[in-house]
Amino acid sequence: MKTILLPCLLFATFAAFATSNAAAAERPSRPNIVFFFTDDHAPHAIGAYGGWLKEVNPTPNIDRLAAEGMLFERSYCANSICGPSRANIITGKHSHANGFRNNGDKFDGGQQTFPKLLQQVGYQTAVLGKWHLKSDPQGFDFWRVLPGQGDYYNPILYDKDGRKRYEGYCTDVVTDMAIKWLKQDRDPSKPFMMMCQHKAPHRTWMPAPRHLTLYDDIEIPECPTLFDQYEDNASGARFQEMEIDRHMSLQSDLKVPEGPGLDFERALLTDKSTLRNWNTMNDQQKADWTAAYKPKNDAAKEAKLEGRELVKWKFQRYVKDYLRCVKGVDENIGRMMKAVKDAGLEDNTVFVYSSDQGFYLGDHGWYDKRWMYEESFMMPLIIKWPGVTKPGSRNTDMVQNIDYAPTFLEMAGTEIPDDIHGTSLVPLLKGATPEDWRDRLYYHYYEYPSVHMVPKHIGIAKKRWKLMHFYEFGEFEMYDLKTDPDELHNLAEKEEHAEMLAALKKELVALKAAFEDPMDLTPKSKEWQTQVRDRRMVEKIK
Repeated sequence: MKTILLPCLLFATFAAFATSNAAAAERPSRPNIVFFFTDDHAPHAIGAYGGWLKEVNPTPNIDRLAAEGMLFERSYCANSICGPSRANIITGKHSHANGFRNNGDKFDGGQQTFPKLLQQVGYQTAVLGKWHLKSDPQGFDFWRVLPGQGDYYNPILYDKDGRKRYEGYCTDVVTDMAIKWLKQDRDPSKPFMMMCQHKAPHRTWMPAPRHLTLYDDIEIPECPTLFDQYEDNASGARFQEMEIDRHMSLQSDLKVPEGPGLDFERALLTDKSTLRNWNTMNDQQKADWTAAYKPKNDAAKEAKLEGRELVKWKFQRYVKDYLRCVKGVDENIGRMMKAVKDAGLEDNTVFVYSSDQGFYLGDHGWYDKRWMYEESFMMPLIIKWPGVTKPGSRNTDMVQNIDYAPTFLEMAGTEIPDDIHGTSLVPLLKGATPEDWRDRLYYHYYEYPSVHMVPKHIGIAKKRWKLMHFYEFGEFEMYDLKTDPDELHNLAEKEEHAEMLAALKKELVALKAAFEDPMDLTPKSKEWQTQVRDRRMVEKIK
């Protein structure tokens, strides 16, 4: 009996083993994740997103990524400023819950983050480039990051072994390191998640030497709201300090020294980052810089521009430098995509492109971010997931940067903790929107009084309506995005919209409670309000 049964048993075991192997071969393994991330990259500075800059289009590689994956048209941040947005992403939680509310805070690296959770299920993790959370990275098998904002030219990066200066342009340098880790230094037996994070295109918008004269021969289209007068906004829009007209420095932001040539040491009196970068340049880089900017600066001085014409000139200089920095980013995305393909990893690697928030490119006459208006509230998000996401697809559901962490966890096949505020985007990436997908987002900005003087505010955003509450000043703004996509007409004081205002206020209070945001919304005294709006008082309060 045994001599008859044993061969049958062996055959059955072999058949089961073969079937198991075949099934395993058919199932895709857990995907690798390459998360390419920039600083202050506005969606309307990406060709695939359209908008008034689409004709310039400095992003053919990002556009190609969108053509191969999914572009999210309604992608937003939870707190529009560099460090807090990064904390939102890495924890999947709003700022009050992860403890990093503004750039003056220090991130508690001991808390739960998605890289740590990926490590627990066998992923190898890495982060390179801009970190900006003040504490050292935790949850990464390999990390090498910029101190603070970092430098554009010949940047210092540090890791567990200390600091080192690297020759070259920062976007190129960081990408070189990421490609080296991808090809040589990672453990090929493990799936990986790599965050490649860039300083560009952050202020003060210093392009790579190869791009210093890019766009010199064209006129950038002006944004339609360049000369917005803030006629019915809450008072904060009139008291901000981020106008191209009144606040953008000719010296540090626009590289127009007061002295002959490029006398940065005498000329730069405001933001010191341009001077710091100038001092890190080698002789060739300085020569390239001088050759590119001096003729343009001389022509501008000779023109003796004033008023609106000067604003128009400043806009052109600013946006061209910004787009030159974006061009460097886009070229390096192309390099990273090629490296993934050359390594034979393309079919099982999710490629994500995003930035920490949007940015004003002259919209409303501004630069910088912070507000809940669309240009800084909206952030780019493009995801390519081979074999899962339909190429060239566009999603219009409301998503937020707190969703990234649960998305990566579900991609890795691991459990999503209950305390994460975000929701996995995996169903959307598969082309199916759940019936209970959110129809509103919560926003909270905290950094006031501080740089650019944007008041603290909370808000609720729906597909059509938006309400912002500048709570320390007791003021509201409400917009109908269907009829007023540029947010030029504040409806909060319009009697005919009182019913909608009341409904949105109620929904905002409920949303704040649902996320257990403890912020006291009691307005400050009129005396305090007046004092902080005097710039001299800001330094005294600090």
